[in-house]
Amino acid sequence: MSATSATLGRTPPRRRSLLRQAMPGIAWWAICGLVALMFLFPLAMVVLTVLKTSSEAAATPPHYLPQHLSGQNFRALSNADIWKYVINSAGVALGTVVGTVIVATLAGYGFARYRFPGRTLLFLGSLMTLMVPFQALLTPLYSVLVFLHLANSLIGLTLVYITFQLPFSLFVMRNAFAEIPQEIEDAAAMDGASTLATLRRVMVPVAKPAVVTVALFAFFSAWNEFLAALIFLSDQSRYTLPVFLTTLVTGKLGAINWGLLEAGVVVTIVPCLVIFLLLQRYYVRGLMSGAVR
Repeated sequence: MSATSATLGRTPPRRRSLLRQAMPGIAWWAICGLVALMFLFPLAMVVLTVLKTSSEAAATPPHYLPQHLSGQNFRALSNADIWKYVINSAGVALGTVVGTVIVATLAGYGFARYRFPGRTLLFLGSLMTLMVPFQALLTPLYSVLVFLHLANSLIGLTLVYITFQLPFSLFVMRNAFAEIPQEIEDAAAMDGASTLATLRRVMVPVAKPAVVTVALFAFFSAWNEFLAALIFLSDQSRYTLPVFLTTLVTGKLGAINWGLLEAGVVVTIVPCLVIFLLLQRYYVRGLMSGAVR
């Protein structure tokens, strides 16, 4: 008999049973830890690159750890008046959130509670727009904005973002309102509340996770979107943050200033990370609204 077999033979039965029960948990946390490392490693490399000097960030072969901590990349962003473009992006993103939440809430409530001819076809038609590539509509949208005198305008860009956020947001809000029992609305009506008051004071608070989910998706999409902002904005003073960063990263002979670029990425990530951490408890509940009836 080998030493290992002898050791197992001397292990008390109760301890062996506890070890077998703990092994699936250990394996699960090991897998979760590896997946977390896969996601965190690129973020860690971004932060380390930001703390390098420009020459060190462009070194070949690369230095994974900064030899000298430097804040020159953030100083360069500040000297480039980055906060003006942060304000532009924040204004577009907040406008997108407000417009999307209001329209999707009203439309979702209408589809969930009212019966009218063609309701199903209209709802399916709105969902079918999700299958249309965004890039295929850039030229017609530009023509529409020129006709409305909203080209090269942050307001026009906001309206474009709201338009493309509505199909998914409508789907989420319609399912959330359909999941709420009709008796709650009937009780509010018996108390004398109007339809709008019932929606504002009863239905929306109950469907808060769905509202937060719609707001999160709208904010992240508008804050990080690049292509539409690049095409619809020609005045550099109106650039959003992703477009502005492309004007900073080119160095000598077309080389990319990686430290400056990653510093801009950090500035872009921080608001999204903070907002998501504050509202993450509503996120999954909002996505699952209406999934199980």
